[in-house]
Amino acid sequence: MRKTLITILLGAPLVLAAQNPLIDSQFTADPTARVFNDKIYLYPSHDIPTPEGQRQDWFCMADYHVYSSQNLTEWTDHGVIVSQEKVPWGNPTGYSMWAPDCVFKNGKYYFYFPNAPKEGRGFAIGVATADRPEGPFTCEQQPIKGVSGIDPCVLIDDDGKAYIYWSGMGIRGARLKDNMKELDGELKPMQNTGFLVGGQQMEGLPDGFKEGPFAFKRDGRYYLTFPWVRVENGTETLAYAMSDNPLGPWQFKGIIMAEHDNGCWTNHHSIVQYRGQWYIFYHRNYYSPSMDKRRSACAEKIRFNADGTIVEVKPTLRGVGICPATAKIQIDRYSEASKDATVEYHDTTNCFKGWYVNLPEKSSWMKFADVDFSSLKQAYVVLCAKANANTEICIRENDARGKVIARLPMTVVREGERFRRDMRGQWITLTAPLAYVPKGVSSLYITTEGGEVGIDWVQFKNRPNYFSPVTGAAAKTPRPVDEQGFIRRWMLLEPIHRDIRSNVVFTDSYLHDAFRKTYFKNQLSVLPRDGQKVKVEKQTLTWHAIDSENYNVKLFRFADLLGKQTYGVLFWAVTVIDCPEDIPNVRLAAGSNGASQWWLNGEEVLLLSGDRRMVEDDGMSGRLTLKKGRNVLRCAVINGPGLSDFCVRFVDENGKPVTQKFQTTLP
Repeated sequence: MRKTLITILLGAPLVLAAQNPLIDSQFTADPTARVFNDKIYLYPSHDIPTPEGQRQDWFCMADYHVYSSQNLTEWTDHGVIVSQEKVPWGNPTGYSMWAPDCVFKNGKYYFYFPNAPKEGRGFAIGVATADRPEGPFTCEQQPIKGVSGIDPCVLIDDDGKAYIYWSGMGIRGARLKDNMKELDGELKPMQNTGFLVGGQQMEGLPDGFKEGPFAFKRDGRYYLTFPWVRVENGTETLAYAMSDNPLGPWQFKGIIMAEHDNGCWTNHHSIVQYRGQWYIFYHRNYYSPSMDKRRSACAEKIRFNADGTIVEVKPTLRGVGICPATAKIQIDRYSEASKDATVEYHDTTNCFKGWYVNLPEKSSWMKFADVDFSSLKQAYVVLCAKANANTEICIRENDARGKVIARLPMTVVREGERFRRDMRGQWITLTAPLAYVPKGVSSLYITTEGGEVGIDWVQFKNRPNYFSPVTGAAAKTPRPVDEQGFIRRWMLLEPIHRDIRSNVVFTDSYLHDAFRKTYFKNQLSVLPRDGQKVKVEKQTLTWHAIDSENYNVKLFRFADLLGKQTYGVLFWAVTVIDCPEDIPNVRLAAGSNGASQWWLNGEEVLLLSGDRRMVEDDGMSGRLTLKKGRNVLRCAVINGPGLSDFCVRFVDENGKPVTQKFQTTLP
């Protein structure tokens, strides 16, 4: 599903994340891509709903936006750069701002665009200039003389000479003067029209309707590419010809992209090389399936044969670019899928709300290629799905039977409880820990392990850095308490399961029984090591050496990070306090979410009972002495439905934190 604002506030660029189509905030037809300053800049035309009084079944375009990207998946909308009411020579209500182009020469950016003139018929082509690729652009007072048509494209050759191509009564081309605003050559009357035109007809192209030329040079050969209707009453293909000269004659080579399979009448494109890879940008009416005059920009990789000819391109949903795992991945734009998978619109009355993919049975799957996992750290996965029965969704790496990244159980109907849950057919956001994190760039495979399921999007999220593991040299280096005296270095045991429905049971007598029960050998005297395992009934649990990034040790996040039970749990924690001398008359001040028991050097010193929320210094012990040398501080925290955590420090007789007289180490 796509949820992108379609306005730009206070001139701030709007960042969009997308696959195909590239831009999900508005229609973007006729996409011309150019590389400036190691970025892709996209200059499309802008289809809009037709205003009242205009022809309702035709193209309607009033302005141009420019977009930029460095990774081809995240696009920045720089806003409007030219609009019809600000073109000095143009019709301010012509709605005829069709396919444009932009090039850089002589320290300036030149933006070429067609428009209906204020006087006369047909189209003219104007020029606007800027110091930056995103503008602001200033329009010339008059269009280019001798150019009567649409769809300008400019090629700057290796020797610095510039050529312009356009369509109108076929495809024409001409050299530009060095000022980039005039044709270099004589203007001649066009037969049967009286218009003075420059340049020459491009020879060697096939019969049939042609428009939208885009020229480029590769390995010393010139390519002229163009939309072409190859059959009578057909729709447009993308075709091409090659030559040894920028103005031909041309040798027709064939098809780059076949007709759209949905009957969209037009296609229009550009071809560029970016960071060593060639790409084709084109359009299709994804967001307007019932009206093919509202198109959206897409992109694919393009390949060349050894002789320079182009390998035919097949349109995909996935498009191009490496997608960060932390982005909201529109999984309906998949690379491949089982034959029974289908893509559905969320809302056929507003297609900009996007799509979802439907996997109808257990064997159904989809693949989303080129996901970059390198930025994940202590991550989990979030997925939006709907189903009509309980099921499970599985995310795997590189194959439908590949290594499991995460499993997401999906419960839509729950019986036998006090309140019946029925979420059939409703979108639910699921979260799950990661069983495995791929390295670098991999493909995602998503499968349904049960019945039919619809999937909207998936996203991997990094947790805040609640803990740092204490290993290596850090494990041997004592850590002072923080500025407020809170102890942050601990050895934590993975949670022990406890059947607790409510914290109202946490009376003193209940807690004495709970904390005095023996769960594992020597639980009140053990000095565990990092990675040491203990057996508790049917559980095998591990001790972890950690430094808390917060003054309160977030036990709930500790358990969640490890994929362990987070509610109905009992945690054990141990640390060692090293004192250079005796520190008398101090009190242990603690707080916990859930009830807790505290021991110092094997003696019970504090019990926090009842259904508590974590508050600093919520309870205080009697007077204590921290003896010279090693002191072992131990606690147990028990909780039912709460988010377990604790904080602890020592305070002096005046209630001020003890901050400089001791350090903490691992047992």
